[in-house]
Amino acid sequence: MFKYRRGILALILALCILPLSGCGGDASADPEQSGQEPVTFTLGDVSFSAEHDETDVNPHRGYSGWACIRYGVGETLFRYSDTMEIQPWLATGYTLIDPLTWEITLRQDVRFTSGRALDAQAVKECLEHLVEVHDRARGDLMIDTMEAEGQTLTIRTTQPRPALLNYLSDPYGCIIDMAWGISEEGIVSGTGPYQAVSLVTGQELHLVKNKDYWGGEPQVDEITVLTISDGNTLTMALQSGQIDAAYGMPYASYPLFENEGYTFSSTPTSRAFFLCMNFESPLTQDPAVRQAIATAIDKEGFVNTLLEGNGYVASGAFPEEFSFGGGVTPQAYDPQGAREVLEAAGWVDSDGDGIREKDGKNLVIRWLTYPSRQELPLLAESAQAALGEIGIDVEINSTADCSSYLSDPGSWDVYASAMITAPTGDPEYFFASCCLDSSVANHGGYHSDRLEQLAQEMAAAFESGERSRLAVEMQQILLEDNAYVFCSHLRMSMISRAGVTGLTAHPCDFYELTADLRVEEP
Repeated sequence: MFKYRRGILALILALCILPLSGCGGDASADPEQSGQEPVTFTLGDVSFSAEHDETDVNPHRGYSGWACIRYGVGETLFRYSDTMEIQPWLATGYTLIDPLTWEITLRQDVRFTSGRALDAQAVKECLEHLVEVHDRARGDLMIDTMEAEGQTLTIRTTQPRPALLNYLSDPYGCIIDMAWGISEEGIVSGTGPYQAVSLVTGQELHLVKNKDYWGGEPQVDEITVLTISDGNTLTMALQSGQIDAAYGMPYASYPLFENEGYTFSSTPTSRAFFLCMNFESPLTQDPAVRQAIATAIDKEGFVNTLLEGNGYVASGAFPEEFSFGGGVTPQAYDPQGAREVLEAAGWVDSDGDGIREKDGKNLVIRWLTYPSRQELPLLAESAQAALGEIGIDVEINSTADCSSYLSDPGSWDVYASAMITAPTGDPEYFFASCCLDSSVANHGGYHSDRLEQLAQEMAAAFESGERSRLAVEMQQILLEDNAYVFCSHLRMSMISRAGVTGLTAHPCDFYELTADLRVEEP
């Protein structure tokens, strides 16, 4: 179906023999041949790692599509505006022929970095491979058949998929040239402003500009993305000039860069920091324990004190500004009420050691989380203190090896994680990913008959108002069951040194390195 290239040498040779790649073109366009110093840029990023299931830039593997789209390697048929509305990107438009059939028209002026022209056949080949190897994409897209004719791709789904365009805009939907293939390192040929030439998982990624980019030639010649998971190291790297910009800077370091030598680009996002209860644990099977946890965590204190205002309190899975985010009623902060609920359920501190017990068993919650999102260890410490006040002991396991523990339901009670809950600008994504019997990330084994029924209704609802109404009701079910506790949403910031422009934070946290990037000496 496609062939694999081996190693970076093969990639460079492939680029050089293509007439549109620039290797044999005008020397004036090549900084090295013209005697000019290449324009370079280095980004320090906490998220590009196997810990986040981003091992490379192959969008057909795990969540590596995030790296593909963030770093300007790949692009999707449609994308999101700053207000999270669907807009054309590699496509120019679409027609919904009937509830199962979508006709998508592609741009005429796009080429892959391999030199191949983008047409419907290329997109068809890409999507065929995607649904063959990527379980989440296969379940989201529900593609039955596809037909390619020139710049027109017709997709027929197995059942109505009102959010099909939203799912095609997920990072896994980056269109890559399957005739060129996927290298052993996970390098692909996309349509974006930059092309990957080498990478080492968890360490660094090297990119060069795509001189034939359909959106205009990028002005940065070479880019390096360094994985820097330690906050102090990231801080020192930006201070010393080792990197030009940083993603995921510790909040405590922000004051160091609040001067004219640096620029902040910030935006509210739907990235939620939330708890998932383990319904296979005897402790969190107890409704009283779940309710006590939900009502005893001080969300405002967490946001205002530990996050230093770089976030906002969450009511549900989505920001209240979203059409499907408001209208829910979460558990109110009520530590005294939490104490009373536990007492009524038989959880009492009979020996006076400050920890409640029942049937001879102490109320000790095993709190699982991971350190690469700086907010999560802070949330764990905040919850540990708050729950300790009501007689719940919290044992924190903050580990990069979360997946091993999640696969063993007997090893944890509460899992705290972070995710963009509406990366597709549509509410269905979160529920389908995390809350249903079929969800790949339903780590706690949660089940609700009513939620399953509403999910089926949402899957068939084309009208946006109806989808929003369903989303509100579905969130309320989660909140009333205390199956999930949504603590805060992130205000995401990137910090760059003077002379860097065009690095702009986006609400969906996708589009970081674009052709708008400019780098000048400070």
